[in-house]
Amino acid sequence: MAAQDVLGQTARLASSSALLQVLFRVVTFGLNAFTLRYLSRELIGVVNVRLTLLYSTVVFLAREAFRRACLSGSAKRNWTKTINLLWLTVPLGVFWSLILSLVWLHLLEVPDPSVVPHYQAGVVAFGLSAIIELLGEPFWVLAQAHLFVRLKVVAESLSVVSKCILTVTLVILYPHWGLYIFSLAQLLYVSVLVMCYVIYFVMFLGSPEATKKSFPVARVKALLPSFVEDEAMVFLQTFVNWKEARLTWSFFKQSFLKQILTEGERYVMTFLNVLNFGDQGVYDIVNNLGSLVARFLFLPIEESFYVFFAKVLERGKTVKDQKQDDVAMAANVLELLLKLVLLIGLTITVFGYAYSQLALDIYGGSMLSSGTGPDLLRCYSLYVLFLAVNGVTECFTSALMCKEEVDRYNFVMLALSFIFLCISYFLTHWYGSVGFILANCFNMGIRIAHSTHYIYHYFRESTHRPLSGLLPSPALLLVYILSAVLTAFSEVLFCCDKGWMARLIHISTGALCLAATLVTMFCTETKLIHFVRSQ
Repeated sequence: MAAQDVLGQTARLASSSALLQVLFRVVTFGLNAFTLRYLSRELIGVVNVRLTLLYSTVVFLAREAFRRACLSGSAKRNWTKTINLLWLTVPLGVFWSLILSLVWLHLLEVPDPSVVPHYQAGVVAFGLSAIIELLGEPFWVLAQAHLFVRLKVVAESLSVVSKCILTVTLVILYPHWGLYIFSLAQLLYVSVLVMCYVIYFVMFLGSPEATKKSFPVARVKALLPSFVEDEAMVFLQTFVNWKEARLTWSFFKQSFLKQILTEGERYVMTFLNVLNFGDQGVYDIVNNLGSLVARFLFLPIEESFYVFFAKVLERGKTVKDQKQDDVAMAANVLELLLKLVLLIGLTITVFGYAYSQLALDIYGGSMLSSGTGPDLLRCYSLYVLFLAVNGVTECFTSALMCKEEVDRYNFVMLALSFIFLCISYFLTHWYGSVGFILANCFNMGIRIAHSTHYIYHYFRESTHRPLSGLLPSPALLLVYILSAVLTAFSEVLFCCDKGWMARLIHISTGALCLAATLVTMFCTETKLIHFVRSQ
């Protein structure tokens, strides 16, 4: 597949994934607002922090390394060996689920049954849901590698909508069920997700469309573990691709550390009890609100363009050894992606600071807008900027680093994990839940520094300078500064206890500043605007 075709399909995959993330975050956003009126903060804290952490940890440790390794390189490969390797995620998931469920049940603080009923059933259900989701991993990787955009959209949309409908129904009818509600909803979500992928491939394989596309897998039976027929006498050499297996092991060591860095604040909350379950609930609600815009854009871009960079450039080769047309395209795309996420992050940081208290007051009333809630959301607005840049720089380095570079990076991640956990613990004791966000900013800053250093050295021997995407135009930067000052003064004068008319004036001030920012952006960043429109 030509690099230009890969870019076009990757851009469509990213935009479709972005729409999915909009759906997920809006559903979570609305679901939290709804459940706040029926369930306790403690119950929401246990579900959204404790149990979701169990599920995400099992899934991440079992599959992340396999995804990274099996999506690298060309889609033309021995897919039998790749599929065999991917099925190893299931026993690995069973192992992690059993070990971590025992930890969650016997080593961690158990919530008060009168406040959070059925905790044990919740742990079992969320651990089981992780295993069920891993059953669909070979199908997911196959679809992602061949850029099946509509399949991902339909599968994840149906699963989220199903989960939402069941949750709302049970919360209204049986609020006393406690964690049974969220356990059943979680099991429904993963079951629908896996079944969508399975049903699609059962119908697709062997069809005229699959034959026309020369799809590398011809039968449904080929999606199950099997030996390579022409070398069946040598078990260890024919069951898996050992190059992919070794790369998977390298990524596994990295994924273990990356999970600690990604979910570090939840591990600190869960294992060190620095916040009670009610405060954990408020933190998670504010976290979901803060990431509502950021996550639905940055995560799809990172996932989709990881595939693009991995397909266009060859892992482990220097820039001189690559096809120069592909290098030019990759450098141009990287520069424009950096500029795109930087401007989105700056916009959220500037306007998020002055409108955090108003957003929380509208969303959850005084329970969220009083206390540390506004400060937490303001810090999160800054954290979004770090998330934006790190997602793109890290997806490029992950797609290009060879096994030895990945192993060296693992040592960096190990040291960073230890430092991050220590900083999280101390900052939380000093500043409460705000300390988690500050520690995350530090964590992301170090990771950005490593990735930009790698990118700089990678392109040093070429004429391309993609890191220039991190430099906005002076005129746009000036507009951002003026907008930050004006909206901050507006918040002091009109928000948030002076009535709805004052609030409308504050909102109007922000709308005018945002309009001026967008107009300046369209006038000064013409290359980026053309890229977004064309792709």
